[in-house]
Amino acid sequence: MDVAPLIADILAKHQVKVTFFAANERTKTGDGSLGAAWAPWWKARAAEGHEFASHTWDHSYWRADLRPATGGPTQFRIKPSAGPSEGREFTWTAAQYCEEIGRAGARLEAITGRKPLPLFRAPGGKTSPALMAAAKACGYEHVGWSPAGFLGDELPSGQYPNDLLLKKALRDIRPGDILLAHLGIWSRQDPWAPAVLEPLIVGLKERGFCFATLREHPRYKAWVAVSRPVTAPAAK
Repeated sequence: MDVAPLIADILAKHQVKVTFFAANERTKTGDGSLGAAWAPWWKARAAEGHEFASHTWDHSYWRADLRPATGGPTQFRIKPSAGPSEGREFTWTAAQYCEEIGRAGARLEAITGRKPLPLFRAPGGKTSPALMAAAKACGYEHVGWSPAGFLGDELPSGQYPNDLLLKKALRDIRPGDILLAHLGIWSRQDPWAPAVLEPLIVGLKERGFCFATLREHPRYKAWVAVSRPVTAPAAK
């Protein structure tokens, strides 16, 4: 969340609405990105008309599908990168994974008063067909990103300086692309935001692009309109 306030200012300045995918990750200040300290920030974004969706509660990575020797439904090897179980691996059922998605969504709704979209983004974009099918069965469609939409803010700035990333994005982004950026990356020495974010928005608008949330994206619009996810209790 290091650059979150600056990102919010730029989005408001240029009247851009986005979809925030949130997990309860460790932060430089406060008690986690979905903790009490950052709750007012999320609430303010809801008031501005942004959308929200789950990034799993403990930023939990899919590692592998596991098919029990005795038969039965596929289970999943999962490794949280936040929370009390950070760095440990677990075997989860589909229901446990759905609960993990729903927990972040429930917390977002409790903070903002706005129902999250029935979408989720798997940490690292790591999934399998079985994982996505399990999530879809409990009401969540997975959202990836377009090839040109990987904006590179988590790459090392020594090898991928901001000016290079900006030029690449302005050159390659096409209509309908889903763009991915973060509210701060621990490892990047030269932060991508806000240095690249504002000229990217300005440059894309000059090319005739507009911005919209995933509620309006042709790929997800129908799903958002009809899906009713299985909800999890709000985390405190």
